[in-house]
Amino acid sequence: MGLKKKNRNPWLWVPTIYFAEGIPYVVVMTVSVIMYKRLGISNADIALYTSWLYLPWVIKPLWSPIVDLFKTKRFWIVAMELLLGAGLGGIALSIPLPNFFKFTLIFFWLLAFSSATHDIACDGFYMLGLTEYQQAWFVGVRSTFYRIAMITGQGLLIILAGYLESHTGLHSVNMDVVADPNTAVVQPLNPDSLKIQPLPGELRILHYPKDQLVIAAKPQNERYVDSVLAMVRQWNVSHGFAKEDKRFVVKNKANESWWKRHVSEPLGEWIKRNFGEKIEKRPSNFRGNIGLVYFYLSNKPKPDQHVVINFGRTKGDKSISLLEGSAYGSRLTFNDHNWNKAAIAVIQLDPKLNYRAKAVFTAHAGNIPLAWSLTFFFLAAMFILFFLYHRFILPYPDSDHPSLTRGFSNIWKEFLETFAEFFRQDKIGWVLTFLLIYRLAESQLVKLASPFMLDAQEVGGLALTTGQVGFIYGTIGILFLTLGGLLGGFVAAKKGLKYWLWWMAIAINLPDVVYVYLSYAQPDNLWIINLCVAIEQFGYGFGFTAYMLYMIYASQGEHKTANFAIATGFMALGMMVPGMFSGWLQELIGYRHFFVWVMMATIPGFLILPFIPLDKDFGKKDK
Repeated sequence: MGLKKKNRNPWLWVPTIYFAEGIPYVVVMTVSVIMYKRLGISNADIALYTSWLYLPWVIKPLWSPIVDLFKTKRFWIVAMELLLGAGLGGIALSIPLPNFFKFTLIFFWLLAFSSATHDIACDGFYMLGLTEYQQAWFVGVRSTFYRIAMITGQGLLIILAGYLESHTGLHSVNMDVVADPNTAVVQPLNPDSLKIQPLPGELRILHYPKDQLVIAAKPQNERYVDSVLAMVRQWNVSHGFAKEDKRFVVKNKANESWWKRHVSEPLGEWIKRNFGEKIEKRPSNFRGNIGLVYFYLSNKPKPDQHVVINFGRTKGDKSISLLEGSAYGSRLTFNDHNWNKAAIAVIQLDPKLNYRAKAVFTAHAGNIPLAWSLTFFFLAAMFILFFLYHRFILPYPDSDHPSLTRGFSNIWKEFLETFAEFFRQDKIGWVLTFLLIYRLAESQLVKLASPFMLDAQEVGGLALTTGQVGFIYGTIGILFLTLGGLLGGFVAAKKGLKYWLWWMAIAINLPDVVYVYLSYAQPDNLWIINLCVAIEQFGYGFGFTAYMLYMIYASQGEHKTANFAIATGFMALGMMVPGMFSGWLQELIGYRHFFVWVMMATIPGFLILPFIPLDKDFGKKDK
């Protein structure tokens, strides 16, 4: 017992526990979205299932007393870090499995509950292990290292995964596609006529034509185009290169649930019909001409090895585009059974294109599952090191002891009184409404921002690489988010929250319009994209200050810590529910109209402001 130090230099443990607190949260909320997008999960499923992962933070106040009742805060910190390491390792092991989506979600749930419990223990231990003076002095240190964790998760980890994607699989290949009104129309090649023989050397992607694809810039008969598309779809699906596109599957109404038959499907059709992106009507009997690219491998891959090719336009004239859908070549999967067959990608011209134009298309074939497995193994190792370090470094404060000795009946009574105190405050209905809808627009935007950046231009995205998205959000985005947050805290301390409330509401909402611009313009210039994200993130950081300060305002009373936990639960609920349907809505109406909807969703956040209770001097720095 003599070796157990009651006090240690806070610099030895405050930065590390708050860095360790931030990493699991950003992994569950942000990294999971990008990982699932790269692994081929639909936007609707990504938004729905990752939004459910907010639930542990929503209900965190319900089990926070358990951390007080049983064991010490020190015990909970160390135990949760070991459990987090195990959960991250479980994700790494599950990614290569056929049912990876189901298994990784189970481990993400484990991470979410462990992370929420770790949050409770860290905040409690911070107050027990430091004097009041140290608590005030280190509050900036703890928030700084939490933000460094955000940078690590949203930036460095994504960049690491992107680097591994590009260095663990086959080399990417580029192809020039030229639209020329003066060239003859070429009939598509029968894929069976391509005689593919194994070639010496390392495994690589091969394609036909070998140099460039030239497509006649002349409208083509609609029947002819549809017949070729049907052939391509049937060929790619039957040979295992792509999964059947749900748009062409005849639905069995008898197997659908009551909810889907009578609510979600009719509602979805109505939304799509009235608010979906309208495709410009083509001439009655003509469509834009098409050209086919044939992909195959140079040799037979290893048994059970899957080579996934993601193909799409990376730059050039947007009148030349890959036809939407994996069955038409946007995502093709090769294995040891179909490597010597030609998978087909369909490139289509705008029917109005009547001049010479050029675009560059790229086929990426990084080993995406391996890249993300290695990334999560790295995270697992990191948390095992945190576990070992904190096991020996964290102090043993005298005040850090279980509360169960006070008797269960008293604990239960105090637990209920904590909730009663929070809900007895003045105008609690308006307070809760503000907590739930102030971030209504942001809760939907945050789920689709990264998929929008990663998606091909043909489906409305920006066609960025994983590494580029990591750089944009994890460095530029976090930098301007931090600057906005620092400015918000500074000005609120000068004149109080009430003075700046409307300005902060404007800041968190109006910059979302940059995504409307990005979705309509689809710029290739990374400087423009970085500038747009910087504007949005700076506004979000400045505007989110109002939300954080109002949660503190709504948590006044004898049980401030518990009341704040309740407020954060409502914050998580306000993020979870809108996020759940955001992906479903985006797939119905397209990225352009979705971001217009996000702008409309900012309106309720303004309407609630005149009605919330708020002291005019709250937030001002004491003179």
